[in-house]
Amino acid sequence: MKMSGGPASVNFKIFLLIVAILIAAGTLFYTQNLVQKLQEKEKQIVELYARGIEYIANTTDSGADLTFLFENIIRPIDFPLVITDANDALNLVNRSEIRNVRYDTTLSQTQLRDFFEKKIKEMDEQHNPILVAYADSIILQKIHYGDSDLIERLQYYPYLQILIAALFIILGYIGFSNIKKSEQSNIWVGMAKETAHQFGTPISSLMGWIEMLKMHYHDKDRVLDITNEITDDVEKLNKITYRFSKIGAVPELKKLSVYDEIYKVKEYFARRLPQLGKSVEIILQGDKQANAELNSELFEWVIENLIKNALDAIDHKQGKIEITVKEARKEIEIDVADNGKGIDLKRRKDIFRPGYSTKRRGWGLGLSLSKRIIEVYHKGKIFVKNSVIGEGTTIKIILKKS
Repeated sequence: MKMSGGPASVNFKIFLLIVAILIAAGTLFYTQNLVQKLQEKEKQIVELYARGIEYIANTTDSGADLTFLFENIIRPIDFPLVITDANDALNLVNRSEIRNVRYDTTLSQTQLRDFFEKKIKEMDEQHNPILVAYADSIILQKIHYGDSDLIERLQYYPYLQILIAALFIILGYIGFSNIKKSEQSNIWVGMAKETAHQFGTPISSLMGWIEMLKMHYHDKDRVLDITNEITDDVEKLNKITYRFSKIGAVPELKKLSVYDEIYKVKEYFARRLPQLGKSVEIILQGDKQANAELNSELFEWVIENLIKNALDAIDHKQGKIEITVKEARKEIEIDVADNGKGIDLKRRKDIFRPGYSTKRRGWGLGLSLSKRIIEVYHKGKIFVKNSVIGEGTTIKIILKKS
């Protein structure tokens, strides 16, 4: 279990940044391509308008009436358009040569002329003016035009979209960072609780043995028995230290008897239940020959967590924890059942989440570690088989048969 981000986290962030840049670039490219096509369409309309004027100027048929044609070309124009002579001079008297250009009608002639000179320069910077020629040599007029409102909005749209996406990413990153900090905090709190939980049993037992030593210090045989039990508890403390040091490392698995591994844990608790002030019977039954690839220390840790949590859930007399080992065709099933408080249906998945706790002791990180040990290290499964409020809970472990 890693407590902080590493190279994988950094690589993932870089990957997300690259994907974001590619999306932004793709959006910008697509929109600009669309703008170019619309600009080309508008240019074709202006050129058609210019060719129409040329046709009138060059036709020999004085009776030619192209009013309908020009009305159908000019009316749909929705982009700014200004018609000048060959020297870019604008006839301000004939306002029909100005289309879709917003200006202040209260301006004087001089001010209007200055305004349109600047406007024409802006248009020519966007698009080259379309020339209307007579006899293919004499320039009669120039048609200056700019981009329509639609094109201008489209040009700014990708930048607006990128800005919104960037704000969304920033807010998402801040939210993700806060969630990550909260989870890390929960993990550290859970680790502290689990450490206290793990050391609680052997320390409580040692304190009980010390009291018994004071009471039976004159009885050599009894002192020897108590000394042996103290040795077991000290060895237990050493084993707990070893377990925590192995978190995050790849454990070594060996072919072991599942029943025998559970029996060692069961016997350890059975001898110490009186010192813990619990009146609980621990029953182990099932197939004694069932073998699986196990890491003894880590698997014992799982069983200890389940027994401790079962003990915490039993708050009445006549407590019972029943462990059943069953060998199936390809799997080994282990049921750990108690007659404690039970778990609410909505909380069954939460008990395996780091930091989740409904008690002052237990359910903090123990079951989260147990889930990791079983599913990641032993390639098995662990879940709540069933639970009834006020009647008890059964946790099932499934291991691959050796």
